[in-house]
Amino acid sequence: MEPCDLNALDLTLLLRKKEISAVEIVDSCLKRVADVDGRPGALESGDLTARDKEKVHAFITLTDKYARAQAAQIDRAINAGEDPGALAGVPFTVKDIFCVKDTPSTAASKILANFVAPYTATPVKRMQEAGAIMLGKVNLDEFTYGSSNESSAYQPSPRNPWKTDRVPGGSSGGSTASVAAGEAPLSLGTDTAGSIRQPAAFCGVVGVKPTYGRVSRYGLIAFASSLDCPGPVARSVKDAAAMLQVIAGADAHDATATPLPVPDYLEGIEDGVKGMRIGLSPDYFRITYPDPVTGELLSQALPTEIELAVHQAAEKLASLGAEIIEDVPMANTRFGIPAYFVISRVEAASNLHRYDGVKYGHRSNVSTSDLKAMYKHTRHEGFGLQPKLRILMGMYVSAAQYSEQYYRRALQVRTLIRRDFEAAFDPQGRHRLDALLTPTTPTTAFEMAAVYGDSVLMQYADQLTVPANHAGVPGLSLPGGLDDNGLPIGIQLLGADYTEKTLFRIGRAYEMATENEEWRKAKPQVLREAA
Repeated sequence: MEPCDLNALDLTLLLRKKEISAVEIVDSCLKRVADVDGRPGALESGDLTARDKEKVHAFITLTDKYARAQAAQIDRAINAGEDPGALAGVPFTVKDIFCVKDTPSTAASKILANFVAPYTATPVKRMQEAGAIMLGKVNLDEFTYGSSNESSAYQPSPRNPWKTDRVPGGSSGGSTASVAAGEAPLSLGTDTAGSIRQPAAFCGVVGVKPTYGRVSRYGLIAFASSLDCPGPVARSVKDAAAMLQVIAGADAHDATATPLPVPDYLEGIEDGVKGMRIGLSPDYFRITYPDPVTGELLSQALPTEIELAVHQAAEKLASLGAEIIEDVPMANTRFGIPAYFVISRVEAASNLHRYDGVKYGHRSNVSTSDLKAMYKHTRHEGFGLQPKLRILMGMYVSAAQYSEQYYRRALQVRTLIRRDFEAAFDPQGRHRLDALLTPTTPTTAFEMAAVYGDSVLMQYADQLTVPANHAGVPGLSLPGGLDDNGLPIGIQLLGADYTEKTLFRIGRAYEMATENEEWRKAKPQVLREAA
């Protein structure tokens, strides 16, 4: 097995024993990038070739020289007997929505194509301080607007390593694809409606949406500020726990980052689930969506293989001593996407107003005598379709004559969703859950271009993940099997505020209980072809 295929904690152990060097680890990961990634995303990309369609295209910017220099520094520290950090020598990728000093920070948009960040986001800085080595910035949906990663201005957009004619999911598709393809053991993503968990499910890796405020948003280019959550992408639950341990905590630069102490997420992670109460909700086994003609809410059951994977996981956890609580009502789950449509667009429109071509980023070369005209030309040239749609809808639903009808009602729905979670996890309540077990997504990875362009249908890929963003609670997605096409199925654990440690413990118990199952032996297409 190549070093790039090992988990992060295994690499740190080998490194400290001096059985491998940080330089060797980085070289292994960069070789994998060269083997499977293909050309990086670019604004002037040209036509896709047959070869392009067989590659992953996770990266926008590869910081290979920086990575090798950092690796050499880690090796010197170890040889000098110094403590190099909790994640010493572990390569990681960064979703290009985070600012990293002296690197392009594009948000996958033309409007920031020439922006080189003057400072580093807190989560990235904490990874670096822990000895982790940044390999580069990875692709995403433009400004994180999408669920497939196809809306990036930087093409070719990422492809799913399991089957390259499928999307990796979004918006953290570059992050999850890079981890699934063995390009890096860890990646830093963001989750606004499921943007870590949904692509983690599609790519067969572990993804974590922490409790809102558990991880600082300083240096994160904002989408919807009340929903955005930075979080880990990893190949194992233990690696995800170790990464969250590093990036979580209070931050003087972010008033929304909680001052609560960060627990030791690895302590007791393999203590099992005996005595835990894990719930199943019928409201997470169907998708509710509006009829495009009548507006009537229609309901559709999830594919049998996805529902079966969740029930099999429940049976496995029950065999380990957990108590499975069925029929937990989460009645307002079905309203998560409509509320998200309104709230996220209002916040996105507000956040996008800062891109005017004056202070930084793209500025139109069209000659104008009017400042507003310069704004107009700059935004027309710099923004793709999805930012434009969000600005228009956000301005519409927040206008004085519509605010009560749309925005206020959406905020009220968000409160109802939060109350569903509070009732489920109330230690004095009827259900007294330690966690809720659900599917992560209503489908496995769909084909490239199959859904892109249909904003409503695309958004409903997040129906099972977005309630956690509304409620602010943590969520963990982990692999739960393969469908009939050999594509990963994701299962999700949701918990009460700041119960990430409990979710990691349950996830690790499931991971250990299934480690010898046949589906765990399967490899993504790009790794089979590279072998």
